[in-house]
Amino acid sequence: MAFQAGGQRPAPQPVPVRPEAQAYLQDYAVLLEAVSFPSFVVDHRWDVILANNAYTALFRGIGQHPSAMPGDNFLRFVLFHPDAGAVLGEHESRWCLPMLAQFAAAVESTGPDHGLQAIRRDIAQDPIMEAAYRHGLPHWIRAVGAAATRSDGAVRPLLHPDPRWGATDCRVVEETPATLRDLGYSRLTLVLREARRPAPAPRRARRVRRPSGHLSVVPDSEV
Repeated sequence: MAFQAGGQRPAPQPVPVRPEAQAYLQDYAVLLEAVSFPSFVVDHRWDVILANNAYTALFRGIGQHPSAMPGDNFLRFVLFHPDAGAVLGEHESRWCLPMLAQFAAAVESTGPDHGLQAIRRDIAQDPIMEAAYRHGLPHWIRAVGAAATRSDGAVRPLLHPDPRWGATDCRVVEETPATLRDLGYSRLTLVLREARRPAPAPRRARRVRRPSGHLSVVPDSEV
């Protein structure tokens, strides 16, 4: 379930950072680079603030997109990039729906926010994504439980371009020190596991057309 967001992504509004905070972020970037697993820092809109080389390597085969590159905004990449399923295994049920649930919670708990509102508009532009957000998502949360929407501790499948990893799983570990939290940021690390099966040949994820208003993981009668 990857969809083309409409138009260019609006430029993020600059957030003033004190010199001492900027120095902290520079040192934190060095710390991230010492981690062998993909690790990245995002703000409340999922804009990527920092990312290490392992994160960049995970998405090295991803094609260009005007508004949904993994190095710019992780949520937009998961929801809108047509190649997302080439790296994020079981893309619709294990990545899209949990992140849609997190986005819905952020919209509800955050006041008016230009970046979140722009993502909401892009969701509304696609009938399938809008049906998933309004109808499929509540059904899915009732079916799996609210705990399944959390990032921290979730185990999700990956298709790593490095054949040493191949088709594997990762545990998402959210570990945010107080200084990052005070800046409004969160850190996530994808702790890779041993490959569980031979990796499929690299390919560009094919966008599957579905009837408008139908979410494949939710029966038609439930939507």
